[in-house]
Amino acid sequence: MKKIKSGFSTDLERVKNADELEKIRVKYLGRKSALTAILRSLKDKSVEEKRKLGPAAQSLRREMEALLSNHSASYRFSAAGGERVDLSAPAKKAERGHLHPLTVVDEETQKIFSAMNFSVVDGPEIETEYYNFDALNIPPNHPARDAWDTFWLKEPASQKSKVKSQKLLLRTHTSPVQMRYMEEHSPPFQIIVPGRCFRYEATDVSHEVNFHQLEGLMVGKSVSLANFKFVVEEFFKRFFGGQNIQFRYRPSYFPFVEPGLEVDIKLGGKWLEIMGAGMVHPRVFEYAHYNPHDLQGFAFGMGIDRLAMIKYKIPDIRLFYSGDLRLVRQF
Repeated sequence: MKKIKSGFSTDLERVKNADELEKIRVKYLGRKSALTAILRSLKDKSVEEKRKLGPAAQSLRREMEALLSNHSASYRFSAAGGERVDLSAPAKKAERGHLHPLTVVDEETQKIFSAMNFSVVDGPEIETEYYNFDALNIPPNHPARDAWDTFWLKEPASQKSKVKSQKLLLRTHTSPVQMRYMEEHSPPFQIIVPGRCFRYEATDVSHEVNFHQLEGLMVGKSVSLANFKFVVEEFFKRFFGGQNIQFRYRPSYFPFVEPGLEVDIKLGGKWLEIMGAGMVHPRVFEYAHYNPHDLQGFAFGMGIDRLAMIKYKIPDIRLFYSGDLRLVRQF
């Protein structure tokens, strides 16, 4: 047993990799090892010999097992290169995932409006001409259509619709979802519609061919611009975290509202155009089969991208779609 212990210690000092360590274990503790042979031979020994050899052999076995265990726990060996790695050294910091800034802003806006009892509604990105234009009081020859640079979709000849208003396109705003919602629901209600939109235009620091928009709609018997003013101002105060914000309302024109207005906010001494809005046009209510004499409502629309640019001081909208992880890792 002294010879076994001496040989084990010598071999253990010379170990260079995990394969060699396993070979030592098999050599000294395996089924065909000398120590195992001693333990198996005890059955043929006298009682006196068993009392002497048994405890000594078991003690040696436990000692070798402990040395092997401590050796492998202290160092790990590479089977390929034989490099020793100190497991007590600090590990590499795990990489955390990050939310895209547009996702952060989208979730925050939904949370604020939900707290004001607005429901979140979704709709298709591939839309028909009827819902994108006609039902929103923008008929075929209306000059306002020039304000939307539209991606029209080609349909196979076998599937082409004979009805012009059913031509397919990539929605230019999320307002079509409002019309779809009104067709299936009765007032009163208040909803927001976040989603991606598409316009065929040249890209620059403030324009992209695809962008994210958030529309809002509130309809009831006595909804007024005073309600709109409260909702909008409350939203921006919460969104910008209680900063000192000034609001300015300017007359404007949108075919689906009357009167229409633009909303500007003043942050850090600078006025920023932030939202288009107005009272829902009676013609839009008629398309939804509502009686415009019994109902009133307001609608508004703003860009999620623009909100993110203002809040996080991002200078170029194209950064959101560049795939550059240096931007995303900040969130």
